[in-house]
Amino acid sequence: MAIFFFFAILLGAALQITNTFGGTFLEDFKVSYVDSFGVRHPNLLLSISQISETLFILTIPFFFRKFGIKTVMIISIFAWVLRFGLFGVGNPGDGLILLVMSMIIYGMAFDFFNISGSLFVEKEADRSIMASAQGLFMLMTNGIGAFLGGAFSGWVVDHFTVNGVRDWQSIWFSFAGYALILGLVFPFVFTYKHNPEEELRPSH
Repeated sequence: MAIFFFFAILLGAALQITNTFGGTFLEDFKVSYVDSFGVRHPNLLLSISQISETLFILTIPFFFRKFGIKTVMIISIFAWVLRFGLFGVGNPGDGLILLVMSMIIYGMAFDFFNISGSLFVEKEADRSIMASAQGLFMLMTNGIGAFLGGAFSGWVVDHFTVNGVRDWQSIWFSFAGYALILGLVFPFVFTYKHNPEEELRPSH
């Protein structure tokens, strides 16, 4: 559980990165893609993420029971790699489909971590400390993780900003690299063993 909560902080940071700079990233295209669909309708693009988030919630019970929290977390981490990587190569012009794909993948990245993580805490924590465990999970992700993600992402964006112009490709590739490192390390340090039969039993 300690390792799980530690990675909850690190993945909470990834969530904060996209929440902080996703809109700014699309706004900056107004200079080079003035009449493009993505620039004229940025909120529509962002709404795809919300729709995707809603749809992926429906798949969580299947993935959680079939593969367990470890595999679901790995899927989530690599979904963040794709989310950031597609932002790095996409644009509102001929790269619009890549931005749309990134928005769709966001649902998997967010839900497979946040919702499945909450289910994992509910399953593993003793009933007497359930509320405290869920509160701790939220603190790790939306508290400490969000703070560290805001600070880290701000430093990266400042580093790749010259004369007020942001090098978004380098920025997003840096974030993708961060998520990739998490994805490579997590399977080796989180040794939780999935038992499908146990997953189907009611929690204690």
